[in-house]
Amino acid sequence: MKMSGGWLILDSKVEEKVERLLSEMSLEEKIGQLKAKRLLPWGKLFEIFKAAPPDRRKKITDFLFTMLFAERDLYDAVVSAYVQEHLKEFLEEGKNAGMLSTILRSFPPKEAAELHNSIQKFIIENTRLKIPAIIHDEGLHGCMARGCTIFPQSIALASTWNPELVERIGVAIGKETRAHGIHQLLSPTINIARDPRCGRTEETYGEDPYLASKMAVAFIRGVQSQKVICTPKHFAANFVGDGGRDSNAIHFSERILREIYFPAFKAAIMEGGALSLMAAYNSIDGVPCSCNKRLLTEILREEWGFKGFVVSDYGSVLGIMSHHRVAETKAEAAKKALEAGLDMELPESDCFEHLLNLVREGKISEETINEAVRRVLRAKIWLGLFDEPFIDPDYAEKICDCEEHRRLALEAARQGIVLLKNDGILPLAKNLRSIAVLGPNAAVMRLGGYSGWGVKVVTPLEGIRKKASEATMVYYAEGCSLTGGSKEGFKEALKAARKSDVAILFMGNSVPETEGEQRDRCNLDLPGVQEDLILEVCDLEIPTIVVLINGSAITMTRWIDKVNAVVEAWYPGEEGGNAIADILFGDYNPGGKLPITFPKTVGQLPLYYNPKPSGRVYDYVDLRGTQYLFPFGYGLSYTTFEYSNLRISPDKIGLEESVKIQVDVKNTGKFRGDEVVQLYIHDVIASVARPIKELKGFKRITLEPGEQKTVEFTLGPEELSFYDVNMNLTVEPGLFEVMMGSSSEDIRLKGTFEIV
Repeated sequence: MKMSGGWLILDSKVEEKVERLLSEMSLEEKIGQLKAKRLLPWGKLFEIFKAAPPDRRKKITDFLFTMLFAERDLYDAVVSAYVQEHLKEFLEEGKNAGMLSTILRSFPPKEAAELHNSIQKFIIENTRLKIPAIIHDEGLHGCMARGCTIFPQSIALASTWNPELVERIGVAIGKETRAHGIHQLLSPTINIARDPRCGRTEETYGEDPYLASKMAVAFIRGVQSQKVICTPKHFAANFVGDGGRDSNAIHFSERILREIYFPAFKAAIMEGGALSLMAAYNSIDGVPCSCNKRLLTEILREEWGFKGFVVSDYGSVLGIMSHHRVAETKAEAAKKALEAGLDMELPESDCFEHLLNLVREGKISEETINEAVRRVLRAKIWLGLFDEPFIDPDYAEKICDCEEHRRLALEAARQGIVLLKNDGILPLAKNLRSIAVLGPNAAVMRLGGYSGWGVKVVTPLEGIRKKASEATMVYYAEGCSLTGGSKEGFKEALKAARKSDVAILFMGNSVPETEGEQRDRCNLDLPGVQEDLILEVCDLEIPTIVVLINGSAITMTRWIDKVNAVVEAWYPGEEGGNAIADILFGDYNPGGKLPITFPKTVGQLPLYYNPKPSGRVYDYVDLRGTQYLFPFGYGLSYTTFEYSNLRISPDKIGLEESVKIQVDVKNTGKFRGDEVVQLYIHDVIASVARPIKELKGFKRITLEPGEQKTVEFTLGPEELSFYDVNMNLTVEPGLFEVMMGSSSEDIRLKGTFEIV
């Protein structure tokens, strides 16, 4: 079995092995391969958590989120003890299961690898056919297991506009994941973020299908190069329900689905070669995605040639009955899901417990079961689980969060930071007399959703203290909490600011307090009294810098004109504090660009750079003119770049031909720096309305002062095609406008070519 051009090629030996195994399996064993097993069902987790010390407990209703993010040390201590105590009985119950869910997350690398070996050994020795289990976990920006490197969150990786870097990160994540004993990552999240009110915007690669596609393919290729299965999610059109609400009903046309919300998934399958895919919670036009045959069979498999297996989002098969109410029983939900093309129910078998009776009663054919089992077995063969079921615990300890991967995390954090405003105050001198470091995100490092733990994390305060000169006094005060209404801490913060040459306020959000899964927002202002603290510091008339640590767009109407600089650091990973300090003090010139549009006010949403033409106006009676606060593709630098000599060759091409576009870019400033050269096009006259501009190429380059490089792009049928009035993908004759620039709004050069 091999990868070729993004396709899973099934050779005869693989198919022979699959069919041989299938012929030897009983119906019960076949259905077992479609089941997942979770060591700790939700009910047991709640029961255990109630026994935790009262001072460590939060509301039980918030348990899911505290266990994932805010109380990880407590959760992992409890879970690891439970696993060790109950592992044998768990394995006895689940030895025939096709997949085990997140069982290794709570253990450090070497211990996890040893546990993995014990699990596979037990299964091999205690089952008739000796079929090893796939173990899955999460891995958006690092394997979500104890002791693995924590890279910047996905939205920060998108801000690098550097697929080559993302592929290298994918390789590192894949190495650590496999070494830890985990075979499948429920990642990447490639939903399009057109409404930043959605709490999970942080998990995405932004608002543009072209950028998201390039990042998805790079991530998947990197991870799967290490024999770890990627599972792009959530198929399809999640995160963009009315009001920016995650998993709400979607009623989009076929056109917008194919133009905006499908391309990243199509690229993940056909170019990246993803071997699994996760169905979404939401419905589309009344049909839940987890039992949507149009999505999971007709488009995914018949159109795109997907050869892998489809898993449910956690509990989404049950949701067919309990939320969408299109099935009366769990058995009916299981039947609908399986026959639509969903192969495995996660995180544990619930509705799929009824599959055996459904087959016996003649309500599901055994061949439907067989086809799903084939997909799972092929994946296990690709993983090499039959040939090499065990791993090296010493290697796990060596590779996870190794120095090489920490350096890569630092590089990614630097490249993903976006400079939004700078009146010349940045970069700072390292020999300042004094600096005030303020705010609720200064002395912690917020990591974002689905992060690992158990590694050294560098806070912004630590990074600044390390970077500033020994003679510089660094005063710290929290000032206010992230969300609270108390201003008691203002006094101490203002006192520190008065003694300082500059005040740096670390503001923003945090998962799960203010954003993340099931944490959508209707207000994008900074929460709590953070904005009040910014304004009171500004009133002191000392230079003021705001550094945002968060996962989505922030509205800044009250304070943006009063501060001297704004830095968007996102959730920058374990080396975030060092990366931020490198930017602030000029040891690294910021080159990140926004992958989403920042609105001026939440009432404009959804707001994105590539709408179709309006029949009226693009603004409001109470907000005329420019609508964005910061546009898609935007980001400042400490240097300047000059674009010149746009060449388009030839200026006329046939329907199946390509055009070459070149531009010269020169660093005209005093700092070495990165520029992201962005290519947008517009189909001037088409048979259906086309977006006012579309990203169709980008390249991040590094230039020394005075250095010039030629950047080249090629546009062919893939970039120039669109869906016509009959929804056929086509290339039409006509004139195309080429726009080359530093952001979607900072267009430096324009030209045209024609398709004849």
